Amino acid sequence: MAKKSIGLTYLLWLCGGFFGLHHFYLGRDIQGFLWWCTLGGYFGGWFRDLFFIPEYIKAANNDADYNKRLAETMRFYKYPPFSVWRFCGMILVGYLWGSVIHSAVPRDDFAGYNWHFLYLLVPLGCAIGVWCVGNIGHEEGSFIWPLLAAYAAYPIYKYYAGDISFTVMVLASAYAFDMKSKQWRRKIRARKNILRRTTILMLCGCVYLGLWGCNVYFNGTITDAYGEEVPIHEVLHHFFTSPWWKELRQSIWDTIAFAQEHGWSEVWKMAIELLDPHGEQNAYNVLGLDSSANQTIINSRCRQLAVKWHPDKVKDPLLKKESQEKFYEIQQACELLSNSKAKRRRQNRKSQT
Repeated sequence: MAKKSIGLTYLLWLCGGFFGLHHFYLGRDIQGFLWWCTLGGYFGGWFRDLFFIPEYIKAANNDADYNKRLAETMRFYKYPPFSVWRFCGMILVGYLWGSVIHSAVPRDDFAGYNWHFLYLLVPLGCAIGVWCVGNIGHEEGSFIWPLLAAYAAYPIYKYYAGDISFTVMVLASAYAFDMKSKQWRRKIRARKNILRRTTILMLCGCVYLGLWGCNVYFNGTITDAYGEEVPIHEVLHHFFTSPWWKELRQSIWDTIAFAQEHGWSEVWKMAIELLDPHGEQNAYNVLGLDSSANQTIINSRCRQLAVKWHPDKVKDPLLKKESQEKFYEIQQACELLSNSKAKRRRQNRKSQT
């Protein structure tokens, strides 16, 4: 297997370290996902990696000297020694994931049901966060102890809701993992293929983003012009039942049907015409004509408007300035349409010859 490059690792750390790219490259998927969720471990983890990347490289490459020192450490310590960094990480990630699940539960009745029973999943989120941090690198542990500890402390939070009781629940889970679950990872994990790794990471990412989406959808509000807060799920419901959305949806389906019949190149041409890149539609609007008007009608209209808005007919200075601007706009519109018509006539003659 190809050796991991320290230069590339530092480049990924610099360019995408906040999203865990260097950890994904080294096969440290759990840590990479945690970095993605927390933007580089709340910046502190990303900065700390600057000094630990050489060790990560040696571990990924199964360096002989590194493995020898690791084996000696494992013989000296029956269990992994206490790490302030890891323990704080378990608390922070456990608190974050528990909070994300808590905030995703609808506070008010939705679809005629009360969803508060889903708060029972909050300790699960705390325990998963603790377990993930505890299973980074050469340490691992059972999930059952942090899960049991989180649910054991959950009644305190349920009946005395607040930041302190929530923190107690996370602390209990982290302490249980550190005291009862933590052990050395003595077997080298087999390399998973890239497809399986990507699929698992994408599923986890979708779940995490979905929880944030539920938070915004069910519990988010916006303030209207009268200063009243309106739930976002109501705003979206009214939007998708509005006449404007129905017309837009019908237009999209009509566009797809037209493209299937005539091809997407014709749709592109129509889109360019609607964008009015040459300003012809605006020129027709200035003259008060529709796009079917021929050159004779355009010339007649231009003469009428030129007489009507000629600046010499206006004596008032303020009105004279307005008349000059309008007269200039009419001249530009007439010139643009005349040139455009002449250009089309020349192109038609060329195509016929």
